[in-house]
Amino acid sequence: MKTPARLLSLVEEGLIDSVVRQLMSGKEAMVFVVRCGTETRCAKIYKEATNRSFRQAVDYTENRKVKNSRTARAIGRGSKFGRQEQEAAWQSAEVDALYRLAAAGVRVPKPYNFCDGVLLMELVTDAQGDAAPRLNDVAFTPEQAQQHHATLIKEVVRMLCAGVVHGDLSEFNILLAHTALADGGAGVDEPVIIDLPQAVDAAGNNHAQRMLLRDVVNLRDFFGQFAPELLITQFGPEMWNLYQAGLLSNETVLTGQFERSQASVDMQAVLREIDDARAEEAARRLRMGGQIQQPFQSRPAATADR
Repeated sequence: MKTPARLLSLVEEGLIDSVVRQLMSGKEAMVFVVRCGTETRCAKIYKEATNRSFRQAVDYTENRKVKNSRTARAIGRGSKFGRQEQEAAWQSAEVDALYRLAAAGVRVPKPYNFCDGVLLMELVTDAQGDAAPRLNDVAFTPEQAQQHHATLIKEVVRMLCAGVVHGDLSEFNILLAHTALADGGAGVDEPVIIDLPQAVDAAGNNHAQRMLLRDVVNLRDFFGQFAPELLITQFGPEMWNLYQAGLLSNETVLTGQFERSQASVDMQAVLREIDDARAEEAARRLRMGGQIQQPFQSRPAATADR
């Protein structure tokens, strides 16, 4: 097929030999199957902000690290430079998350390179070597549903222990890949988590808990279609409660049961926290306003000695 314009620079650099076909087009990116030497990989082209249908980016980018204070101020003001830096940070977020999660043992596609807003990564395949299907395209037996649900709950725990919440996890963002066995056996089908540009810092984002609970509910509701007994589980609140208490690890055995605390809330403490946060935000805005509005004080011209 004709090489898309966004992939021409990678062909010229020798990172891609040829483009085989378009694999998919989503709300954030387009994915193409490409040839790189003797290997078949996929190239993910991120859409520009104006062309993305993903409209809640502000919740996902909260407290993301930026290069320096100048960049942070530019992003806060919404200047042209700030928008460019914010877009670059959004596009590189998936690369950072992929390396971070792969190091933590989470099954994600292996990244190879990131250049000009294009991510080169592993092509996840099925038993026939074709692109692996999404979970929503597969029907499961009750036993398979329970098995894959248990596997994914462990993966979500691994992600949380690594400080990452996917933020958009569902049957549409998980592939069913075929993994060959080391002894040459028939192999097994295992889920692979994809689409991570919106991944958030579990400790640094105020929306992380809500996103984690939604991710786990999405898994429960999907697999619950095939194994209804999963619909009464409460893995999300259980793992978040353990995470907050510093008791969650990759070896933690979850029960899927959770009882909410009935203890009374200290409203005075809550109000104090709110007041402190408002005062901190007001001080930050005052500092930023002073940096922006402070006029340049030029020295008076020196008079010549007579």
